[in-house]
This record gives sequence, structure tokens and C-alpha cells, in this order.
Amino acid sequence: MAQLTFIIADDHPLFRGAMRQALEGIGATIDILEAGDLEGARKKAGDHPEADLILLDLTMPGVSGLSGLIAFRAEFSSLPVVVVSATDDVSTMRRALELGASGFISKSASIDEIREGVRTVLDGGIWTPPDVDLGSEHDQEIAGLIARIQTLTPQQGRVLGMLAEGLLNKQIAYELSVSEATIKAHVSAVLQKLGVDSRTQAVIQLSKIGAEVLTQGDV
Repeated sequence: MAQLTFIIADDHPLFRGAMRQALEGIGATIDILEAGDLEGARKKAGDHPEADLILLDLTMPGVSGLSGLIAFRAEFSSLPVVVVSATDDVSTMRRALELGASGFISKSASIDEIREGVRTVLDGGIWTPPDVDLGSEHDQEIAGLIARIQTLTPQQGRVLGMLAEGLLNKQIAYELSVSEATIKAHVSAVLQKLGVDSRTQAVIQLSKIGAEVLTQGDV
């Protein structure tokens, strides 16, 4: 098997070490990159376009619930994302997959389960913990919101993720290397697609998707 490149994005060094141990046992030549926050993960992904997969924590610095996933998928659409979280309720799993994750691994998973999940995603499949029935979204408001988020362009997805981080238009413009006027246009389009009138309302709506993530501590 050819060399595989993985990115582990988690702010806990001990957990990154455990994930590294799991990945190193997959049986191929492995290159593992580590990041402790969303910005670091973005830099690793940008510097290593050959990366095969990223394991993304939901509550590290720069990530607010599922907003980090939205922003990351918008920026690196060809890089499979496996969400790794201690918040492993069915709603969070289902919403993560609907927003573009290729898999969901609980932080309580065994090493064998982690390896199986990673292999499944590398083979083009979707992974969730065994014996989990994802069901369907019972909250029609959330279902509608996710459907609207799915209509965002990649750049609009990145802008929404940065709004969730609390960045100002001029800061987003700097990050994306475009004019502030361009960002204002993107923000207007995002608000229109989400059916809200302000940045604050957009962030509030976004927080509803990951309500469990935002209100529970992660490990």
C-alpha cells in the first residue's frame, strides 16, 4: 500500500498520542501530522494537499460545535473528514455526516474500532459506530437549517465558519485574501440563505445544530 498521510486535529496531546498509536497499526507506511487548534489544522491541510484524511475534534480552539466542520469542509472539499468527539449522541453524529463528515468516531472507541473506521473511510465508505441507528432529524427547524447550509458555496461556508469564530469582516477579508467589500457580499448572501437578518442570528442558528456539543464538555 502507498504511503498514507493523516492529520490529527485535537487539543489534547494525550489523545493525539492515542490516535497516533491507532493509526500506526493500520499496516501501511504512515505519515502523521498533528494540530492543536483549527488554525493549525487548516495550515497542515494547506501545506499537505496529499493528505488522505483528517481526524477532527469538535471542541478544540477555533471550533464551535459543528461550525469548524462546516468551515473545514468548505475549504478542503476533497479531504475526507472524520469527526472524533466525546459527544457521541445520535443527533450529533447524524448532523456531522449531513454537513459533510465522512465518518464519526467516539472518543470512547477501541483502537480496533478506530482502525476499522479509518479504513472504511479510506475505502470510500461512511463510518459510524457499530449498532448505531442514525434515524432521521425529528426537529424540522434543524432539518431546514441544515438543508439551507448545504446550499452555501465553499467560500460562503468558510465565511460562515469564521462568523461563528467571531471574526470581523476585515479579519475574514485578511484571512481569505479578498477585499472587505467581497466579504460583505458573502455575508449578505449567507444571511439570505439562512433566512436571518444579522450575523448574531446566523451564529445563534448555527449553534442550534451543535447544541449538545456546545453545552457539554469534551475530553
